[in-house]
Amino acid sequence: MKTPAELFDLRGKHALVTGGGTGLGRAFALQLASSGASVTLAGRRMQPLEETAAAIHALGGTAHPVRLDVSDSGSVAAAFAALPAPADILVNNAGFAADAMLLDLPEDDWDAVFDANLKGAWLVARAAAQAMIAAGLRGSVINIASVLGSAVQKGTAPYAAAKAGLIHLTRGMALEWARHGIRVNAIAPGYYYTDMAAGYLDSDSGRAMVKRIPQRRLGDPADLGGALLLLASDASAYMTGSVVTVDGGLSLAVI
Repeated sequence: MKTPAELFDLRGKHALVTGGGTGLGRAFALQLASSGASVTLAGRRMQPLEETAAAIHALGGTAHPVRLDVSDSGSVAAAFAALPAPADILVNNAGFAADAMLLDLPEDDWDAVFDANLKGAWLVARAAAQAMIAAGLRGSVINIASVLGSAVQKGTAPYAAAKAGLIHLTRGMALEWARHGIRVNAIAPGYYYTDMAAGYLDSDSGRAMVKRIPQRRLGDPADLGGALLLLASDASAYMTGSVVTVDGGLSLAVI
């Protein structure tokens, strides 16, 4: 039987984190590197990827930035060709929201949200799974969903619909890829203060929402570290198709 330290040990593992230069993606990359994994940071903008890579190097870790637009299959293929090694762990984190009510939402914005949050997650996970199978790896895919995948609020319907789709896609991937030794799970974060959420969280409605969180605070990116390491490591060897919610109780029904 493995010790707890052995269960969560990621030494010798290679992790790919999409959207790895900023926000939660940066926190995921730093956590994985601190636990022993080498990390490839993928995203559209190289500067934040290089800055996060430098932070990992300063900690004594190994990081490699690569340009990637998750919604473009050609970009996905090029990024995977540039990986230093097949990934044992994929953190499908890239995504964004469109801040508009449905009646006012342009069609192009709808498409962009779904391309980044749902189509992109499938394109990257498919490429990662194909590489894992070819290399004979028993890998872990971690899709970053949201509490909005099971609940809704005004102004975020396309994002919520895409994340609901991602949760169901996670289950489909888990079912189809289990025979290849690939586990697929999701993390559903609540609200964390990131660049993507800052505009809403700084508004009157955002501050009111925080008061409705049972723990009465926003999440700190470090609060996601335990769930991330659980799903990335052998500690979750018998978990696939699961969704781990980390939201301070926000998604609970409060009467």
